Amino acid sequence: MMLIQENLTLQQKLEILTDAAKYDVACTSSGADRKGKKGTMGSAVPAGICHSFSADGRCISLLKILFTNECIYDCRYCVNRSSNDTVRTSFTPEEVCTLTMEFYRRNYIEGLFLSSGILHSPDYTMELICRTLYQLRREHHFRGYIHVKAIPGADPALIRQAGFLADRMSVNLELPTADGLRLLAPGKTREKILLPMRQIQQGIQTGKQELALSGNRRELAFVPAGQSTQMIVGATGESDYQMLSVAEALYRKYELKRVFYSAFVKVNDDSLLPALPGGPPLLREHRLYQADWLLRYYGFQAGELLSEERPNFNVLLDPKCDWAVRHLEKFPVEANRADYYTLLRVPGVGVRSAKRIVEARRHAVLDFGDLKKFGVVLKRAMYFITCRGRLMMPVPWDQDRIAAQLAGEEKCRAWEISHGNDYRQMSLFDDFHVTASPTKEDGAQAVFGVI
Repeated sequence: MMLIQENLTLQQKLEILTDAAKYDVACTSSGADRKGKKGTMGSAVPAGICHSFSADGRCISLLKILFTNECIYDCRYCVNRSSNDTVRTSFTPEEVCTLTMEFYRRNYIEGLFLSSGILHSPDYTMELICRTLYQLRREHHFRGYIHVKAIPGADPALIRQAGFLADRMSVNLELPTADGLRLLAPGKTREKILLPMRQIQQGIQTGKQELALSGNRRELAFVPAGQSTQMIVGATGESDYQMLSVAEALYRKYELKRVFYSAFVKVNDDSLLPALPGGPPLLREHRLYQADWLLRYYGFQAGELLSEERPNFNVLLDPKCDWAVRHLEKFPVEANRADYYTLLRVPGVGVRSAKRIVEARRHAVLDFGDLKKFGVVLKRAMYFITCRGRLMMPVPWDQDRIAAQLAGEEKCRAWEISHGNDYRQMSLFDDFHVTASPTKEDGAQAVFGVI
């Protein structure tokens, strides 16, 4: 039963619809570069938007809301499912514009993340979203970052219209398999979800080709910051290997910028939902994010990290360390000779530190002191890398002993993740859900992407 509340103040609507949006993951950078101009409002920069941190350490944020928490679907895992006895409300396009502009003027936000339940029909909802974006861009001259959800089942013409007004679009896959959708979200189908995803991909490709041929840069290209999606972790019985394989296929077939993983939070009492005696599977979510990073930036494939025989991640070791320990025949590698992609597979060596090593060794022979200056985490790398043919210190070349040494640090992090007192959205630079302030070393690793 939906209790649609009339005559709410804007503040009351804001409280309801920001709370309803909290399970929609949005920790991403904008990927767009658009400077402010005289007579316009706002700007977007590649450093990032959405409750995250830029490369220079700045905290950046957006206004993250649902257009409405009314919904025609009865997805069993969703707090906004149609059968829930909860207060419902909706913004108007004018109200969303007012909130965005006023929050921006007060320097609270740098952009907008707009998602929505399905009000009346996909077309009706998508039309309201398009009207909102049009008013922001054309009437209020807002040039800040906008991330909007495409509504599966909506008219392709409306998806296209939104694509020329938003920086990033996303279509939530939600559950990794068609069987999972049939079980927990009977009103949705995999085909309806993948159709707008394909349309957005083709629109991005066409836009790039047109820009290349014309030589002119349009003010707003089609979805210039790309598209993303989200999968719920632990609501259905898929293994880590299945989830990572689906993410890998999405990156390859649809050229997604990001796949987000959201630990399942049991907000509804439903017999088809799994019990959570240990709370939301935050450690599993964390491992999937680590593995996803390896897919996108480190040259790994899902089949290298997991398999049908070994379908889930090691609780005590991060995926990169776990892979290295299981493949000691590939190590140690020599820092002064190994190619860039080989260096990337060394635990403790990140993308930036690998590039620094390759550049610096053109001019000098490197030692472990140099590697530390370049950002290499030696307490992990020391087992797998040599300088001038020597290890940093004598270590037993035994898989179990090396794994035990590496697992010491991971045990502490695993405990902190599994025993968190509250669930909160993860950001790229807050992977461990700890309440204590990060150390300087952790901060440096976060900024430089060291795994």
